[in-house]
Order: sequence, then C-alpha cells, then structure tokens
Amino acid sequence: MRPGEAHLRLVLATGNPGKAAELAAVLGAAEGLAGLELLPRPPDLPEPEEDGDTLVANARIKALTVVAACGEAAVADDTGLEVAALGGAPGLRTARYAGEGATFDDNIAKLLGELDGVADRRARWRTVALVAFPDGRELAAEGTCDGVIAEARRGEGGFGYDPVFVPDAGDGRTLAELDREEKNSLSHRGHAFRALAARLASLPP
Repeated sequence: MRPGEAHLRLVLATGNPGKAAELAAVLGAAEGLAGLELLPRPPDLPEPEEDGDTLVANARIKALTVVAACGEAAVADDTGLEVAALGGAPGLRTARYAGEGATFDDNIAKLLGELDGVADRRARWRTVALVAFPDGRELAAEGTCDGVIAEARRGEGGFGYDPVFVPDAGDGRTLAELDREEKNSLSHRGHAFRALAARLASLPP
C-alpha cells in the first residue's frame, strides 16, 4: 500500500467508545494510511470468549470473530497491566480483575486494595495490536508503557485504570489527567498502534 493511494477498510473489534476513539486518532494520524477507513464494531455481535493464554492469542480471537461475522479485515488489541508487587497480575485478567462483569471502578478498587501499604508500586502496560484479514493473513505489533500505580485516583479522562497509572515518560500526571493527544503519544496502546500502522503502510499495493 503506497502512502495515500490504497483504500484500506478495517472493522473495529472493540465496542469501547474510549478505546475506539484512541485507535481512530492514532491510526488516522499515521503516515502512509491516508486511505484508511475505520468501521464500527457491529452492535449485535456477541463478545467472544477471550480464553487465549497470551495477549496475542486474545487479540487474534477478537479480530477473527469480527472477520467471520463481517467478511472484512478487522483490527483488535489485547492489553494487560503487570504489577511488580503482584507477581505480574492482573495480566491477562486485567479487564476482569475484580471478577466477571467487573466495572472499571471495581477493578481499580481491587488494585488499590491489593497495594494498600505496599511500597513497590512499579507496573507496566503491554498492548498487542493485531489486524486479521479474510484471506488468513495477519499483522501484529506490541507496545509497552512503564510507570507506577498511584495511591489514589486522579483525573477524569481516559478509561479503565487510567486514573491510577502514572507513566514514567510523563510529568507525574496519571493517564486520566492527560489529554488524548498527550496520552496517545506515550501510552502502550499508542506505541502498539503506531507500530502496527507502520506495518500496514508497508504492505504491497
């Protein structure tokens, strides 16, 4: 795909409005993807069972579910928060840390409870971004963001654990205290999708 020439359509595998907006912002600004069209996840498509044993496997499950339903290429990601003092947890269970059906608030409350009085609050986000094509091809890329878990929630932006994650590359604010452009410039998801965009832009026309 030559910059600005080919038209690429990707269906979003996520139904999370905040995440969808971030992906659109990152991919839409990527060099060489001027012809990119992002389509929303079909509203009636059931969520797949994310039973993979790696982030790549879960991202693939989500993307292939959309490919099977729509017959078009799909873009997905899977993300894990790895907290040093918790032995790398919640990891693959990041979205379900407080149990099946847990809300963002439930997960944050459990995390802060587990770290109550803990001095080592080092953590790392890892995201795998993946595109699956109907012909069986796929492209994947990974992004990380190191930081610490704050002792209390700060900020109203973002989603998920953003109010309690302070990235090393920032200025001491949590991800929820950054505007979207600031967050995308240093977040795990921003790094992963910029890397994926570079791979997409290098595809042959």
